Amino acid sequence: MSWKDSLPASAKAYIGERQLDEVECIISDFPGVARGKAVPASKFAKQEHFYLPNSIFLQTLTGEWAEAAGEEGWVEPDMTLRPDLDTATAAPWATDATLQVIHDAYDRDGAPIPTAPRNVLKRVVQLFRDKGLEPVVAPEMEFFLVARNTDPAQPIVPMMGRSGRPAAAHQAYSLSAVDEYGPVIDDIYDFAEAQGFEIDGITQEGGAGQVEINLRHGDPVKLADEVFFFKRLIREAALKHDCFATFMAKPIADEPGSAMHIHHSFLDADGDNIFVGPQGGETDVFYHMIAGLQNHLPSVIAMLAPYVNSYRRYVKDHAAPINLEWARDNRTTGIRIPLSSPKSRRIENRLAGMDCNPYLGIAASLACCYLGLEDQERPDKQYRGDAYDSEEAIPYDLFTAMDIFDEAKRLHEVLDPEFARVYSIVKRTEYSEFLQVISTWEREHLLLNV
Repeated sequence: MSWKDSLPASAKAYIGERQLDEVECIISDFPGVARGKAVPASKFAKQEHFYLPNSIFLQTLTGEWAEAAGEEGWVEPDMTLRPDLDTATAAPWATDATLQVIHDAYDRDGAPIPTAPRNVLKRVVQLFRDKGLEPVVAPEMEFFLVARNTDPAQPIVPMMGRSGRPAAAHQAYSLSAVDEYGPVIDDIYDFAEAQGFEIDGITQEGGAGQVEINLRHGDPVKLADEVFFFKRLIREAALKHDCFATFMAKPIADEPGSAMHIHHSFLDADGDNIFVGPQGGETDVFYHMIAGLQNHLPSVIAMLAPYVNSYRRYVKDHAAPINLEWARDNRTTGIRIPLSSPKSRRIENRLAGMDCNPYLGIAASLACCYLGLEDQERPDKQYRGDAYDSEEAIPYDLFTAMDIFDEAKRLHEVLDPEFARVYSIVKRTEYSEFLQVISTWEREHLLLNV
């Protein structure tokens, strides 16, 4: 039996009668960048695993190294990476027939590497399964299509539309605005179809060149895999049309930021939504989950907003929540209950930024729900009105967020203490690197005025 016989239908259809040239063996690092190696398809057919050093999880975004090695010291032991063939999907932008396959990381004893983001999410999902529950998520992806920016000293600006004018802002849900960059959207659809991904909808958001893609609900790991793949897919589609796609939380001043809203629900052993009571009402566990998010989201903001730029998105009255209030059908609250039938009842976490690693962002949000399930507390009263008038309840910078994260020992037990230790060191190292850079604002206003 050939390994190709185990491939998903979309991967088989992509290969068709062509000769498969290459397989990209990939794994997500902390920022969500694909690491790994590309191998000839003939070699992939013969290998059960390959090796990469565990130091890929000790690197900062800039490529520097954080002093986060364990008791052994800086010896860079190899991890064993094994393919998950269920994730095999096309790389439709490649010249020759190429597949991408996500791999899982294990140590020399066969135990999951605790710092691997996909393993972090799998650990949290398993905690729910141990209680007889199946988590279901649906992420929303927001991003900007911008003009090519090859000089970091220059501001990021919207891409040029097909009309010859820059993409316009404040045109939320405008189909004409989407048509301005229709060729990019067409390629996103084509690439997604080739990769076997189902898009639930594409809309224009409020920013200039800002787009939202909604994915169908499903298994958290599968959906995180799709977001991981989608980020690359979207970037490749943009490059075909001489523009960039960016998932920065706040790429353009005075424009809204980009979020990754996460919708949560949970099924019992019979496949029923545990948020729905016998008469269609809301169950106690529904409120316990909301309370868990209210109580523990501050502790995971460093995972949902992982960079200094992330905190520029949290601006009052600017399309991003800055509170922990909850309400039904109210987009000013950090925790929203969307309109739905009882069967589709779900809780939406609106705090996550699109710059977060999808595995870690979903794991962090689910971890808050899990602690809510454990604690069985009631949330605050539902908020009425504009929640921007409520108390601001989240940290406003990465340093403060990391302090709160480090103190959350119960959360570390859910995510894995070793992951929490390494993540903290890496993020603090990144922050120190940022502080070494003198900004344009500082040169403009401080050079001659202080």
